[in-house]
Amino acid sequence: MRDVAIVGVGMIKFGRFPEKELSELGAQACLLALKDAGMTMKDIETLVSGNLLESNATVGQRIMKEIGQTGIPVLNVANACATGSTAFREAYMAVASGAYDIALAVGSEQMGKMGLLGTGGGRGRISPEGIVGSGLMPAVFGQAGVEHMNKYGTTAEQFAKVAVKNHKHSVHNPYAQYQKDMSLEEVINARMIAWPNTLYMCCPTGDGAAAAILTTMEKAKQYTTTPIKVGASVLTSDPWTERDLTMMDINTLTRNAAKEAYETAGIGPDDLDVIELHDCFATAELLHYENLGLCAEGEAGRMIDEGETTIGGRIPVAPSGGLLSKGHPLGATGVANICEIVWHLRGEAGDRQVEGAKVGLAHVIGLGSACTIQILQR
Repeated sequence: MRDVAIVGVGMIKFGRFPEKELSELGAQACLLALKDAGMTMKDIETLVSGNLLESNATVGQRIMKEIGQTGIPVLNVANACATGSTAFREAYMAVASGAYDIALAVGSEQMGKMGLLGTGGGRGRISPEGIVGSGLMPAVFGQAGVEHMNKYGTTAEQFAKVAVKNHKHSVHNPYAQYQKDMSLEEVINARMIAWPNTLYMCCPTGDGAAAAILTTMEKAKQYTTTPIKVGASVLTSDPWTERDLTMMDINTLTRNAAKEAYETAGIGPDDLDVIELHDCFATAELLHYENLGLCAEGEAGRMIDEGETTIGGRIPVAPSGGLLSKGHPLGATGVANICEIVWHLRGEAGDRQVEGAKVGLAHVIGLGSACTIQILQR
């Protein structure tokens, strides 16, 4: 396997764009990435497109019609919330394997106000409705938070502090759907969605797109003086556990992926300088501190209390404002997280910059489906 570098990234501001076509959003992100890399479509040898809600509509080919149909192979990927990051990994594998020298990964989604409806069961599934409450995502992550509270004494206020931190970070991110600082009182007193997550502890949904261009480390020198090495690109699926049939397990999938990613990159969690993780709900972020090995079991509440994950803290998490502020257009999220890490490693993140960042981690979990972790190094 060859060493792979990211040489270009691009992202549009997340929001709601009912007047635009999905392919237009994806094309904008691709053109931004091409400009960043100093390339044109003639340089791209393969394109991987991640989109969930229109995965049967050859979104990648539709994007190519906007940016240039050059006859290259196009692969369309769908993998729950990990759709965009899975597209990135496929582009990474295409270059690392030697099949292609330059690959473009794009994630896009147009959700509007539809929201993360999730599923409460259906054909071929065992529904948890009536057993542990609900299969809808707000309830699943609420239940996971309550379980952590019961086990470790974590408080609703500690979960709320995650949202306070991320909304504060968002003020400096022009790509975020919402850029609004919120007090702890505002977060706690907002409308309850699924205990302990209030409205401002849940990610907004909308439209968005992000793209990244990958090539070999050797070839990257032709395009940039700051290539960002992909130290690890890991994809896992759920192992069988007893609890899966009655209550979703949001921890094991990430823990398995993190272990593999650290081993592949030859680093540990203490070597990380900046993290973008899957904070679809405030409860999720706190649990992922432990899942990613950032602290010991039951210590996540202490981490947020002591400000360790704020910009300027020991290990800044979600300097972009996270999904809680940036938004969560499913297919775009994974690539957007990668863009954010790249900007920090290059020193291009503006007022939200994590100073001196050299190693970053981008994490996305598609609950019940997949987990991706990309470790990026300057």
